[in-house]
Amino acid sequence: MIVNPVINTMIKHKSVRKYKDKVPSDDMIQTIVRAGQQAPFSYQLCSVLLTRNREEIPENAPLLFTFCVDSHRLELVMEHRNWKMIMNDLSLLFFGIIDASLMAENMVIAAASLGLGSCFLGNTPYQAEKIVRRYNLPSRVFPLVQLTVGYPAEELPVRPRFPLDFTLFEDSYPVFGEGEIDEAMRIMDEGYLAQDYYRYYNYMVPLSGKKVEAYNFDNYSWTEHISRKAGQWLRSSHKLLVQLQKCGFKVTS
Repeated sequence: MIVNPVINTMIKHKSVRKYKDKVPSDDMIQTIVRAGQQAPFSYQLCSVLLTRNREEIPENAPLLFTFCVDSHRLELVMEHRNWKMIMNDLSLLFFGIIDASLMAENMVIAAASLGLGSCFLGNTPYQAEKIVRRYNLPSRVFPLVQLTVGYPAEELPVRPRFPLDFTLFEDSYPVFGEGEIDEAMRIMDEGYLAQDYYRYYNYMVPLSGKKVEAYNFDNYSWTEHISRKAGQWLRSSHKLLVQLQKCGFKVTS
């Protein structure tokens, strides 16, 4: 594989959940956000909130960024051009999610290149109403994802990923055989077990209903972990739709 400093930074990425007391400088913060702005946007539908209050930041990180899908700002620009937003909110949200995701990832890479670590907080959309109150957000701004950033206080290995032939498909999507599925699962599970990942964080998703626990930290790994999440959580979209509505977005016909 070809390697250069940029690719090396990306390949070595891992989420960091323990941080030193040292706080990144204002110059570093501005550099990271400026790098984020140069993501390949469609509509620049992303704005970023920052807090430095460690008492309200998970893992006692020094910085917390909140990436928002921001139609409010675009609609102000459109108003100055004597236009009104007629694009449906579902399409608008898709464009905004792309913009916010690309900006967030640019900032992760920029932070890593400066010796910082980071970790995304995936439950952000379900905390939207709380975040709106915290930052006094206007209507038509939706918090999509949060990112903790700081100097790492832990040395972590690179986490496993699916093999490339289970991810990259040329010309058509393949029909997977049992052997290919088993091999992809083996790579993920053995990789995480070798790092003792779930024991390190003491995290095992509890079983719901009448299912009997058959795993411990000796054999509990990524494929069981992610299956428990997708197989037990977020059955209904109602809560997320409510959060979107409270932020001024209507995605139901």
